[in-house]
Amino acid sequence: MGFKITKNNKTRYESIDWNNLRFGVYFSDHIFISKYKDGKWDGGEIIPYGEMPMEPGLCTLHYGQTIFEGLKAFRRVDGNGANLFRADKNAQRLNRSASLVCIPEYDVPTLLDGMKELVKLDNKFIPKQKGQSLYLRPVVFGSGNFLGVTASQEYMLIVMTSPVASYYAAGLNPVKIMVSDDHVRAVKGGLGAAKTAANYAASLYAGMDAHKKGFSQVLWLDGVNRKDIDEVGAMNIMFLIDGELITPSLDKGTVLAGVTRDTVLTLAREWGMKVTERNISIDEVMDAYKAGKLQEAFGTGTAAVISPVGQLTYKGTDMIINDMKIGPVSQKFYDTITGIQYGEIEDKHNWNIHVTF
Repeated sequence: MGFKITKNNKTRYESIDWNNLRFGVYFSDHIFISKYKDGKWDGGEIIPYGEMPMEPGLCTLHYGQTIFEGLKAFRRVDGNGANLFRADKNAQRLNRSASLVCIPEYDVPTLLDGMKELVKLDNKFIPKQKGQSLYLRPVVFGSGNFLGVTASQEYMLIVMTSPVASYYAAGLNPVKIMVSDDHVRAVKGGLGAAKTAANYAASLYAGMDAHKKGFSQVLWLDGVNRKDIDEVGAMNIMFLIDGELITPSLDKGTVLAGVTRDTVLTLAREWGMKVTERNISIDEVMDAYKAGKLQEAFGTGTAAVISPVGQLTYKGTDMIINDMKIGPVSQKFYDTITGIQYGEIEDKHNWNIHVTF
């Protein structure tokens, strides 16, 4: 599909500190944009990244009708373009989130074509260093100008890109996670399964409290009994207990269907691991720790890929996992997934969308 492209006449490339990328700090030259009006989406176009006019009555500012996604493009080690990793899964999940907040679905092939064209156009922003990538952020929001608790009749989709380093400053080093039983992120019947701004706003207070206490993230428990584990603020969570890989089930309705989560579970089953998706309580995790059966814990997500957990703290009890070192299973998942992403390992599942430039 051909898109109208308006090129930026002034690049942002030179303003980037490539030796200190961090995550989500810098943005490339262009965005893909599409608008919904009179019951349909337009064909989309690519325009320069920059400030956009906004009405004070923009409904999303007042009522939060917005969803987003996150995925990455990786510069191939053979120099032959870049790989967009599992972009189709992110596009499909965007539409699942849309259905939960009354946003009209966006055509998946059109979105994929728009993202490929954007990566191709701004390919110089894809970092060359291993462990770094070009992050893509699709976001959809109600763009109507009104006050009133109702779904918007107009919407805007934007895809922006950002050259990024590791999500956590510690990189692949194990992180410290605080288990929260004072605050909740989502409840069954709510928006826990959607990637919507409301869920992340709900996580901010507990997250800031955790940071003040020296923790990287919060592990959320269910909103009713405050016992069953949901997910970490920025990733799904997995536990290796006595040789069994356990992760909370998606049918709870409070856990995001992570793309990296699915990737890990697919690989684990292929490797012959015992894999279980079910409710798991924080008490069960503590019992496994006390019995010496909690071998590893790690988060999975687009931003960090694999984030080993070295410490879980719950009600004043510090559970030190694998001596605060990354475990062999976590390391194998990380090496395999990143190897596929950068084109070092054969992509047997056709997870990559190859972008040439």
